[in-house]
Amino acid sequence: MSGPTDSGARGGGSADVPDAVSSTDSDIAGGGGVHIPDADERDRRLAERCVSTMLDGDAFSRWLGLRVVSVAPRTVTVQMTVRDEMLNGFGVCHGGVTFALADSALAFASNTHGRVSLSVENGISYPTSVRAGDLLTAVATPESVGGRLGFYRVVVTRQDGDTVAIFRGTVYSTNRPLLPDQPSE
Repeated sequence: MSGPTDSGARGGGSADVPDAVSSTDSDIAGGGGVHIPDADERDRRLAERCVSTMLDGDAFSRWLGLRVVSVAPRTVTVQMTVRDEMLNGFGVCHGGVTFALADSALAFASNTHGRVSLSVENGISYPTSVRAGDLLTAVATPESVGGRLGFYRVVVTRQDGDTVAIFRGTVYSTNRPLLPDQPSE
């Protein structure tokens, strides 16, 4: 899975690639025609554009230091490093920070199809604690998507591979386009 990656807080990468048509090396070298992207390629490009657009307007995810690692249709991986100001009175990462990371991953994954989807119910479990300096990775994947409702699972791990949170979210998909150049349904 490839997607917008950046060492900073915002995604970039191939999200700037035009969605229309492009030439391939074989078209240029072999006297070929125009390459029309297949559905998978179009869906991936749309997913990347949606996540990039959302992150541009998401000051909270940027404050978290969230970095987009990979994007595919309805699936997103994001990371962040826990900072001292994110610790609670017991010296461990505040659960709200881990929840926020998982919630951002859910939001990005559930909106990659280009229609605004909103969270209607979320829950999280914390099997182990998180400390300052830990690198957290959240992977959001769909469990079931159909009609207006989508059910997602987000697993958050730290750098040693231990699972630190298991998050389940339900989203409601609207007909409203996420990107300004998308037609309304």
